[in-house]
Amino acid sequence: MLKIVMDARRIRDFGIGTYIRNLIHTIATVDQHNRYVLVTSSGDSSLLGGLPPQFEIAAYNADDRGAVQQGSFPFFLRRFSADVYHIPLNRVPFFMLKPYVVTIHDIANLLFDQESGFKMNLRRYFFRRGLLRAAKVMAVSAATRRDVVNTLGVPSERVRLVYSAPAPEFFRHGRAVDARAAGPRTEERERLRILERYQIHYPFLLYAGNIRPQKNIPRLVEAFAVVRSELANHSQYGDLRLIIIGDQIARNPAVRRAVIHSRVENCARFLGFVPFDTLRIFYECAAAFVFPSLYEGFGLAPLEAMASGTPVVASNVSSLPEAVGDAAILVNPENVFDIARGIREVLLDNELRCQLILKGKEQAARFSWERTAREVIEVYEEAARK
Repeated sequence: MLKIVMDARRIRDFGIGTYIRNLIHTIATVDQHNRYVLVTSSGDSSLLGGLPPQFEIAAYNADDRGAVQQGSFPFFLRRFSADVYHIPLNRVPFFMLKPYVVTIHDIANLLFDQESGFKMNLRRYFFRRGLLRAAKVMAVSAATRRDVVNTLGVPSERVRLVYSAPAPEFFRHGRAVDARAAGPRTEERERLRILERYQIHYPFLLYAGNIRPQKNIPRLVEAFAVVRSELANHSQYGDLRLIIIGDQIARNPAVRRAVIHSRVENCARFLGFVPFDTLRIFYECAAAFVFPSLYEGFGLAPLEAMASGTPVVASNVSSLPEAVGDAAILVNPENVFDIARGIREVLLDNELRCQLILKGKEQAARFSWERTAREVIEVYEEAARK
C-alpha cells in the first residue's frame, strides 16, 4: 500500500482544475488499496465531498506562486512521509521532496509569453529543472510529450503519455443538474430557462477557454465577421452570433481591437466563466464549436463539445489533430478565411454536420478518465519502486 500526496490547490482552475477534479474522483472509484492525501485550500473541501475513507484532506492556505513557496510547501509536505508526491502541473517547488511525479499539460508559457532575456532564461531553468528531478513526467498528449523531449531535453524514457479526457457529465446530453430525475419535459424547460437567463434566442458559434495569445481569438472574431456578413440573408443563420466563455474582454486589448475593427460589437458576447451545467448547455445548444488555437497541450474543449453532440471546427496544428482525429473540420489557424471556410461548411452542409456529430461522440468516447486514472496509478507505483 502506498501513501500518495497530491497538490490539489488549483482545483478551481478552468483547465488544470478540471484535470484535478476528474482524476481524484475517478481514482476514488478504481483504487481502494492506496492512501491519498489531497492538499488544498480550506475553502475548497466542498469540491472533494463523498470521497472514501482512504482519502485525507489537508488544508494549506497559500498558492503555488512566490519565492517563499519554493521551500515552505515542501516543508509542509514533510509531515506526511509519503511514498510519492504528485504535482499536477509544472510548477515544482525548488526544494520539492522526492520521489515526485509531474503532469505537464503544455509548454505554452515558454513559447508565447512576452518575457525575454534573463527572466525567460530563469523561467526555462526552473521549468526544466522541475521535470528533470521528477521520477516520472506524465504528458497529456503525444504532441506535449514531443515538446518536453525535443524542446526541453528531458530524456524520452522519463516522459510517459497519459491522456486527459472529457468529464463524464458531457456525455449525458440534455440532463441539467436540477432536472435529471424529472423527465424530458423538465429537462427542456431547464435548458430554456438557462438560455433565457442569458437572453439567447439566436443561433450562435461557441468558444470556451482562456483568452491568451496562443488561443487566437482575434482571428476567430475576424472569421466570424466574414461568415456573418456572407450569411446576412440566410433563413437560419441571418442573426448568427459569437459567444465566448472564459476571460473578460476588458483584460485582452487585442481581442477588443479585433471586435471593434470587425464591427461585431453587437453580435459578439463575452460571458466570462459560467457554472459547469450552464457551460454544458451552451455546448449542447451551439450551432458549432470553433477552436482556432495556435497551440494546445491536449485540446480538451473540442472533445467536450463533441461529447455534447456539437460539430467542431479546430486548428490543424499542435495536439489538436491528435485529439479530434477525423471528427472535426480542420483549418489553418493563421488564415482568417480558412477559419471562415470551416465555419461556413459546418453550418451549411447538413450531411457533413450529421457525420461530424456522430464521429465526434465516438472520438470523445475514446478518451476515458477510468483509463487515465489507472495509468496514473501505474506511474505512482513505478515512482515508488524507484
